[in-house]
Order: sequence, then structure tokens, then C-alpha cells
Amino acid sequence: MAWGLLIFAGMMEIIGVIGIKRVSENNNLSNNLILIGGFIISFTLLSEAMKSIDLSTAYAVWTGIGTVGAAIIGILLYKESKSPLRLFCIAGVVCCVTGLKLLG
Repeated sequence: MAWGLLIFAGMMEIIGVIGIKRVSENNNLSNNLILIGGFIISFTLLSEAMKSIDLSTAYAVWTGIGTVGAAIIGILLYKESKSPLRLFCIAGVVCCVTGLKLLG
């Protein structure tokens, strides 16, 4: 259950980051609701998951999901670079977070 909450918290962090991008392009109520709502839900779920998952592991997984998710959203929706080196670095984040989960 805690791992499901943590994964969903990471996904909601991605929604919050999309909200940041949208607010930077057009500061209106709906974009601010996406930003604030995404992060409120994300932090709430992260807090709940940390009741059963160690802080270091939970935080690393949460930020890893957010980092990789934001990078992928940037590539898919905002035409950011998808250079091989950038993709390699994204894969590196995934490997490191997976390692922390497996070793933690």
C-alpha cells in the first residue's frame, strides 16, 4: 500500500511541475490549481508513505519519479532535447533510484 501511495505521489509531483510550466506561460486560476493541487496531493501522499518507508528511500524514489517524469514530459510535450546523453542521464536516475529501493 505504501509503495502505491509513493508512486502516485511521484506522479502527482509531475502534475505539479506541469502546473509550474503552465503558470510560467499563462498565470491564470486553472494553471495555479494544477500547480497547487498537484503538489498538495503529492506531499500528502509522500507523508503517508513515509509512515512505512524509510525517509531516504521514500524521498529518493519520489524525487526520482518527479525528475524522470518531468524530463519525459519536457521531451514529449515541450520539445526539449532528447539527445542520447540526456536519455542516458535519465536512465542513470532510474538505475540509481531502483538501486536505493533494492538495497534499502
